[in-house]
Amino acid sequence: MIKIKQWVNKLSKNNKFKRHSLNIKKAKNKMLKSKKDKKNNNKLLRLKKKKENKQSKKIRKESRIQKEEMHKKGEISRKRRAKAIIAFAWIFIFLLNMRVAWIQFYKGRWLQNLAHSQQTLDRYINPKRGNIYDRTGKVLLATSSSVETVTVNPLNILPEDKEKVAKKLSELFELDYEKILKRIGRKTAIETITKKIDREKSDELRMWMEENNITEGINIDEDTKRYYPYNNLASFVIGFCGSDNQGLAGVELKYNSELEGQKGKILKMTNARGINISQSSEEYQKPVDGNDIVLSIDATIQGIAEKYLEEACIDNVCTDGGNIIIMDVNTGDILALAGYPAYNLNDPFSINDQELIETWSILNSTEQSNSLQKMWRNKAISDTYEPGSTFKLVTASTALQEKIVSSPDNAGEFCCIGYIDVAGVKMKCWRYYRPHGSESLREALMNSCNPVFIGLGQKIGVSTYYQYLKKFGFLDKTGIDMPGEAKSIFLKENKVGPVELRDNCIWTKIWSDTNSNDNNGFDDSKWRNIYKTESSYPNNWFTNRWNKRTCYWERR
Repeated sequence: MIKIKQWVNKLSKNNKFKRHSLNIKKAKNKMLKSKKDKKNNNKLLRLKKKKENKQSKKIRKESRIQKEEMHKKGEISRKRRAKAIIAFAWIFIFLLNMRVAWIQFYKGRWLQNLAHSQQTLDRYINPKRGNIYDRTGKVLLATSSSVETVTVNPLNILPEDKEKVAKKLSELFELDYEKILKRIGRKTAIETITKKIDREKSDELRMWMEENNITEGINIDEDTKRYYPYNNLASFVIGFCGSDNQGLAGVELKYNSELEGQKGKILKMTNARGINISQSSEEYQKPVDGNDIVLSIDATIQGIAEKYLEEACIDNVCTDGGNIIIMDVNTGDILALAGYPAYNLNDPFSINDQELIETWSILNSTEQSNSLQKMWRNKAISDTYEPGSTFKLVTASTALQEKIVSSPDNAGEFCCIGYIDVAGVKMKCWRYYRPHGSESLREALMNSCNPVFIGLGQKIGVSTYYQYLKKFGFLDKTGIDMPGEAKSIFLKENKVGPVELRDNCIWTKIWSDTNSNDNNGFDDSKWRNIYKTESSYPNNWFTNRWNKRTCYWERR
């Protein structure tokens, strides 16, 4: 037993030794392996570091190259910027010089005037408008009288004097005190108080200014006022002026540039606030009076025309009024141009209609303005009207000029049977119930026979007839030296047919009948019954058949 235990112990010792040796071997192997791994790791680290060094060198090289390129580019861009700045500076200097030159040479005069207007206070003086005479040159139809205008310079009136000045001005000129005080209290260079005052009132104002020692702030300047010696005479021809002496109607408006003249002015130096500089003196520029005008109107003939026109309109109850034009047949001068009802040129804003006066206060401003415009309207040249049978003279003269009628005294050249057929429509003569019968052109004019001149119009034709209308001037304005002339009203040539041509030839309303059997229309049997036999027809009798081909009556 003891031997077995010893063997076992020995065996166990041997096993322990073996196990220990194995562990030592394992430890050695492990150590060797770790050393080998360490070498490998170190080698890998060295390779990795080497690689990283290479990459960093490459990156540094690339960055250095890039920096060099950027530096080169920066040099170029800096040069470009410098060039751009220099170019911009030159352009700026050039534009600045151009601006200075434009201000100096192109706008210099305007800026000088602007500076002058800011440094001076101008009070304008109206010139005397030119006189208007009738054709004799002796009758004065319009003239200008001397009056005065009162203005104030609010900045030159002392604050303690404003109420006193406003009170005096409102009392003297019968104006509203509050409105005058408001104007005097404004911070403006000049304010107009009243215009066209008599010298008596202006002298009274001067005396009051001396008594109250007011030497600045109130201005009394010379002015003119338009005056018409004959009130209503030739009111539609002459026209009238406004408060600033500007023409508003008639010859006063048409020749305003000739009549008005050139304004004068009083110049005085002022400071930046517009207050007069006490040491500076006033500069006076004299106004230039307007030119005189002589009309073709004869005052005597004009007065006679207006007198009888008024009587005719009253006797015949012409509610729309009337007009008369009298001309010199040799020269075409208008000797009289009368209209009724006329208005007072010295008071043109007072209505001349009694019925309208009663309702004037309830009318609004637009209705009042329209009523005044209607009163001032010169109907003789502004309104169109049918000339009536007087236009047959145009048709007759055209026919004579075109040799359609050889002589106005050829007896029996025309025959009136009371009507004429135009495009299937029977156009009646004004005396259709007792036709004119055989007649010459002169007799047709005397009788104002419609069928004769309708026939002449058909022979003349539309194109030729319109050529003569243009030659006579009917298609254009006359060019009379007055504002507001209206143009004639004619159909366009391409729209004129046989019936329209008929209207132009006689220019009046005529009867027409499409059915000759109608008892209410024209019945030519009345005419036939007068001459029952051919032997009883008058000499050079023509048939009642109109030859449309030649526009002449056929001899029976």
